Formats: sequence, structure tokens, C-alpha cells
Amino acid sequence: MEMQVTATKRELQGKGASRRLRHAGKVPGVVYGAGKDAVAIEIGHNGIYHQLKHESFHASILTLDLDGAKESVLLRDFQMHPFKQLVMHVDFQRVAKDQKIHVKVPLHFINADIAPGVKQSGGNVSHIMNELDVACLPADLPEFIEVDLSNLASGHSIHLSELKLPKGVEVAHMHKGDLAVVTIMIPRGVATAEGEEGKEATKEAPKA
Repeated sequence: MEMQVTATKRELQGKGASRRLRHAGKVPGVVYGAGKDAVAIEIGHNGIYHQLKHESFHASILTLDLDGAKESVLLRDFQMHPFKQLVMHVDFQRVAKDQKIHVKVPLHFINADIAPGVKQSGGNVSHIMNELDVACLPADLPEFIEVDLSNLASGHSIHLSELKLPKGVEVAHMHKGDLAVVTIMIPRGVATAEGEEGKEATKEAPKA
């Protein structure tokens, strides 16, 4: 599904101009990259505010309609007001079809309810990562990456090397090591109770 952002070029810049723009229901922003000059833009507040609520908006190739000219971009940054539901600024980066991009993609954890570490051992799933920095061509960018927990036992983890990545997608910073993504931990109270049961069973066992 194509996601489009409609914007116009912003002529006036500076704190005062941005403040007046926000009072008028607009959000100041900038689009840059792909060997072109950065362009100051303005966007309708309500539209971008609701788009930012969608997870896919943060990890998808977007179509920026800038004064009728369309180009492919990524959302690179945005700032919110400290306590108001107000978008203060947005940054977009242009992308080229033949150049790899680095993007943080959300992880979706599935089958946690049937994982042996949960179902049999009463463990809790601990998400060490909730997103993954990947490198790929724009056409190969996934909206999310699934992490299947159906075979994960308590005390064990799923690492980066075990993820099933879509074709053309690779972990951007694998040089940092084969880091753990998710693990299943046994709650302290459960672990203690199991340990005590084991001790009692040993005491009661008849001597050979």
C-alpha cells in the first residue's frame, strides 16, 4: 500500500516562522539526500500526526508529493512537543532505487503462547530487541520481521543469526556480534519453588 505525504516548499525559516507555521496548523520539515539540495517544507499537522501513529509509516518507502512533484523518501526523524499532542518537526530522506538504505524495522514476535519455555515451564518472554537495523535496496524493505518463538525453551535465546530475513535484507551491524534478540526467563519465585520440589524429591527417594 502506497503511503503518501503531501507537502509544499517553505519559504520563510527560523524559529519565529516555524512558530507561526505551527499556529496555522502546519508542521515545518526538511527533505534531503540523493545528491540533491535540502529543501525546507511544510505539512498539514493533522495528517502527519495520524500517519505517525502507524508502525508501518516509520519503516516504509513513502511517496512525498512536494508541490506536485513526487519522490521516494524515508521518515528519518520527527520531534514531538514535550507534553502536547503536537508534531514539532519532521525530516525525510530521499532514496534511490539502486542504493542500499539502512532502516530500523520493527520485530513482530509470534507463537509466544506455545513456546515450550512459556507453556511448559511458566517462563516470561523478554524482548531484548524490538527493532532491527537492516540494510537493503528500497524495493526489498520489509514493514516488519517476524521472530518465531514456537520452539524456544526456558533459559534459551534467539540470536541475530537465527532470524529468517526476507530476500535481499541483511543485518546492518552484524560486526557487533551475534547478539540475542529474545529470551525466555523463569520467574524467580517459580525457579525457587521448582528447586525446593527437587530437594524434597531427593530427600524422599529411597536409598539404594
